[in-house]
Amino acid sequence: MVGLMGSGKSSIGRRLAARLDLPLIDLDDYIVAKAGRSIPEIFKQDGEAVFRQMETDALAEVVGKPAVIATGGGAVLSETNRRMFKEHPPVIWLKATPEFLAKRIDGDCNRPLIAGGDTLSRLRELAEIRYPLYEACADFSLPRCDMKKDEAMKAILRFLRKWRKQQKKQL
Repeated sequence: MVGLMGSGKSSIGRRLAARLDLPLIDLDDYIVAKAGRSIPEIFKQDGEAVFRQMETDALAEVVGKPAVIATGGGAVLSETNRRMFKEHPPVIWLKATPEFLAKRIDGDCNRPLIAGGDTLSRLRELAEIRYPLYEACADFSLPRCDMKKDEAMKAILRFLRKWRKQQKKQL
């Protein structure tokens, strides 16, 4: 699952993993456990470039495993990661407007890319850069703004059923 911060990758990912009887791998949590530090600490002490490399390394370790993987919002920035997404489908983009996301995450100090600034403006900047990358990677995009989590789950499950049928036909 890909999408901007606050789009629901972790929460919907948990529900989806439970429904599919698969583990959820939240890539940010995976990195935190491996590093023994929070993401804000990694950003502050080592910088974003080091975090992004940790993210790529973590994705390489888990991609292809039978699991629901909830990536960090910036995972698509790496060409290596985008290639891994394409090699290990399906990729689901939880698409939401910056306005919707700002309401959900404003004041969250665990998000170093928006800490201390105008959340909405920063989300708009991130969306401008990342939306084309999400779109290029995604096998399915799900608009999240006016959709409840249960509705989102149903839409994802419908997509996965169709996607699996299509994969079987190609074999």
